[in-house]
Amino acid sequence: MGRVSIAFVDDHPVLLDGLAHIFSELARFEVLAVGRCASDVVELATAKHPDVVLLDLNMPGDAFAAIVRTRELSPETKIVVFTASAGIDHAVRALEAGATGYVLKGSTDDELMQAIDTVLAGETFITPSFASKVIAALRAASIRRTAAQKVKLSVREEQIVRLLLLGRTNKEIAQRLQISEKTVKHYMTLLMQKLQARNRVEVVLAAQELGGYASDRSGARQAGDLLN
Repeated sequence: MGRVSIAFVDDHPVLLDGLAHIFSELARFEVLAVGRCASDVVELATAKHPDVVLLDLNMPGDAFAAIVRTRELSPETKIVVFTASAGIDHAVRALEAGATGYVLKGSTDDELMQAIDTVLAGETFITPSFASKVIAALRAASIRRTAAQKVKLSVREEQIVRLLLLGRTNKEIAQRLQISEKTVKHYMTLLMQKLQARNRVEVVLAAQELGGYASDRSGARQAGDLLN
């Protein structure tokens, strides 16, 4: 097997230089490039096509979008997230975007090397200390997607979902739709059953996966169109 080509993207110069130096001293690796922001991930991956890109999430630009784009333009490149972000939601988003490794900064050198070897072998590596929680969250997200794909919401349910996306309470939803708060709670129960969600947050997540919903101003306009 030839040398493993690798690139690093992180907005912390000391860490970036340190990683590049350490790996350049290892005979099995060839350091192709370094970058400092999310857009660099896509540029260096498409220009150099490294075997592995090691990147942080907390840097200028949208790292998650960069992962998606890199996987589209350089599908053979394996992406390992190397970050201080121990949030389960960040790990799930990164892995669903196309990363196959998620390693927390502070991990041992051996653990980082194991992550690289694992993704090169076509498998997924997650820092063991929180891997079980991430896997459970990924499984729950998959279940929600499957449920959402089989579900068709009624007009009233769509109205309620759109208002939930805008952060409205049950009382505010009732006032906006001119129905009782008890009726809103009834619809919330139906939505949770349909979408296999445990609470209103999971209802919103599942509804977004169903498609056609947005939490920005365009979503607000769509909600207004439905309710008028």
